[in-house]
Amino acid sequence: MRTFIIAGLGNPGPQYQWTRHNAGFLFLDRLAHLENSPLNRKSFAGLAGEWSYRDSRHVLLKPQTFMNLSGKSVMQALQFYKLPLSQLIVVHDELDLPFGAVRFKQGGGHGGHNGLRSIMEQLGKGDFLRLRIGIGRPPHGDTVNYVLGSIPPEQMEQLPRVLDGGLEMLEMMLDQGLPKAMSLFNNKNFLEG
Repeated sequence: MRTFIIAGLGNPGPQYQWTRHNAGFLFLDRLAHLENSPLNRKSFAGLAGEWSYRDSRHVLLKPQTFMNLSGKSVMQALQFYKLPLSQLIVVHDELDLPFGAVRFKQGGGHGGHNGLRSIMEQLGKGDFLRLRIGIGRPPHGDTVNYVLGSIPPEQMEQLPRVLDGGLEMLEMMLDQGLPKAMSLFNNKNFLEG
């Protein structure tokens, strides 16, 4: 089984911890907690850990560079482990998906997401795998304040279900490949049923 770098995007610091933009951090924190794989090594301008899954070890990475410089951290990890882009999974918040939806996407643009933009600038292209965690769009107006806003209490209660769904998708992708994971999960909302 191949080794992946699984990079969750977010902003460091307590004021950002529970914001929508930190969905990638929250996902990795959940994975680290459930799988007992602490993210406590300071490396690659981030916090890193190892996740042993089946017969392979994956690198977990939370860049601590702030969102718009995430690419520096991801690039350092890829170079250190000498891995191709095909072995990078970036976990990030997604405005274009409703809360409760988690989707895999292979390649594509950055869609205005500063973390993805930074990674693509560093890597020179965008053909890596993304695990997109839906945060929905604000009904009107400013997306910046929305993504940096705190996750509302009713969504906080439901968040573990959504993140666990994402972890289930990730494990399915590692076990049975991306097409299978996408066909089973990409039309699902983890808050329904």
